[in-house]
Amino acid sequence: MKRYISFLLLGFLALAGAAMVPQLALAQGTTPDAKALAPRQDGDDMVIGLAGAPVTIIEYASLTCPHCANFHANTYPQLKSNYIDKGLVKLVYRDFPLDRIALSGSMLARCAGGPDRYFAFLDALYKQQGSWARGNANDMLTNLRRIARLGGMSEPAIDACLKDENVQKAVLTQSLQGEREFGVNSTPTLIINGKKQAGALTFDELDKVLKPLVAR
Repeated sequence: MKRYISFLLLGFLALAGAAMVPQLALAQGTTPDAKALAPRQDGDDMVIGLAGAPVTIIEYASLTCPHCANFHANTYPQLKSNYIDKGLVKLVYRDFPLDRIALSGSMLARCAGGPDRYFAFLDALYKQQGSWARGNANDMLTNLRRIARLGGMSEPAIDACLKDENVQKAVLTQSLQGEREFGVNSTPTLIINGKKQAGALTFDELDKVLKPLVAR
């Protein structure tokens, strides 16, 4: 009986050790496989980072929000290199458009063609926010369409996208769910492992929140 129990214990320890391998690898700085980190779509969500990362950040953002643009210019690159690329954080980006032109931008990003192009399109829109998110409605839409064309979308594709009720519904549903589930009422808002953090956090501020969660 003792020998049988010993075998069971050894088996249990082997399984436990196997389960700990990903965490040990991360702790030792091993970079996860690029495919496991790649952008992907999960339902209506656009996601980047390791599926089994110990921390999930849900970002609610509006493409016309200057604080969101600042977050993506100054905080996100460090978040990506220090946490996402190391398999420690998974980022779920969710639309929370504050106005009609932001809604149009979110729709075009979804129509751009796959998760890779989606995140690249977001990056372009945030970097060029000053050129399309200011002025009168007609000028803003004209400039937004110009960026979409530069991103490889044809005029017919842009027209079809902006008229697509299913794409619009996907964007607006995310916004409504953010309000109902997390009380989101401003952008950017981050939900870090279920806890709400409002405001465009600097990387140092975000780093203080994340370090205890990944036990570094």
